[in-house]
Amino acid sequence: MDDKQSAVDKQHLFRILMLAFAALVLFFANMSFGSIDITFEEIGRVLMGYDIQSDVNAKIIHLIRLPKALSAVLAGMALSVAGLQMQTLFRNPLAGPTVLGLSSGASLGVAFVMLASGAGAAVMNIKELGVNAGGLIVLASTLGAASVMLVILLVSIRIRDNVVLLIIGMMVGNLTYAIVSVWQYFSHPELIKDYLLWSFGSLGGVSLDQIPVFSFSVCIGLIGTLLLSKSLNILMLGEQYASSLGVNVKRVRVLIIIFSSLLAGAVTGYCGPISFIGIACPHIARSIIHTNDHRWLSIASALCGTIILLACDMLSSLPGNSVSLPINAITAMIGSPIVIAVIVKSRNLQRAF
Repeated sequence: MDDKQSAVDKQHLFRILMLAFAALVLFFANMSFGSIDITFEEIGRVLMGYDIQSDVNAKIIHLIRLPKALSAVLAGMALSVAGLQMQTLFRNPLAGPTVLGLSSGASLGVAFVMLASGAGAAVMNIKELGVNAGGLIVLASTLGAASVMLVILLVSIRIRDNVVLLIIGMMVGNLTYAIVSVWQYFSHPELIKDYLLWSFGSLGGVSLDQIPVFSFSVCIGLIGTLLLSKSLNILMLGEQYASSLGVNVKRVRVLIIIFSSLLAGAVTGYCGPISFIGIACPHIARSIIHTNDHRWLSIASALCGTIILLACDMLSSLPGNSVSLPINAITAMIGSPIVIAVIVKSRNLQRAF
């Protein structure tokens, strides 16, 4: 039995390493392609602190492409793992930060900072706010996401129907959208413009100075999720069964709310709302590693999110384009068919929930 389990673990590890290698290649490719082609050698030398012949290329890497690529990595990991936690908690294969309203709640928190306080913290010029203001954006978006998550969780205690929960999540999202719309009506036109630019979603608005705060927020959520892996595995068998095995279900619920809200809130605060990554990538990870063990599934989901979002970012800014396309348009075009294909192909998908 131990030999069989060891062989299975080796298969999972091999697939994880392949995903990590693909993510690494795409990370360098993301920094290489653009209106100005930069070789992998130049990128490597800049990252290691060596000088290169072109000072322009070095500035492009430091000021634009490296922060953008790192943002794609962090956002992809965070949204995928947040979606995985929500799918496990609600035992719903269609749950995700966007579908259940977490992104809308985070947007409400950001709108409060941008419109009510007059910060004008658009993602297009969030670099000008500095680290402290960036932390304020993360805090506001996390609290907004946590508020929505708490409402959905309280409703889920009384309503077990997955379809009804999805509808309620969408209604909560519509409610937050209505609140933001009213706020916009009474706000200054410049602030409204900033908020609209932010709401399109972008990976290019975070500076290297703000990456540490962004990374810290995401790392807390990811590490917390990995520590919850055993509890998440048991929770998939049902809350009553989990309680009988000694799992403190209420505590696990609260921790999932905290970690998923932090992950979704940090990404939404810095990058704006990004759809489909949270719902699609956990399914892609399951189809690749063929397990529901969260010790492996969490890592695989994070890597799949990184790969997909790096690829989407490259597609949004292909050479020849004078401007970058909205990242949400690309994720929707790629994510929608993937979700449909996974759900249709995986006949046993519902059994996992």
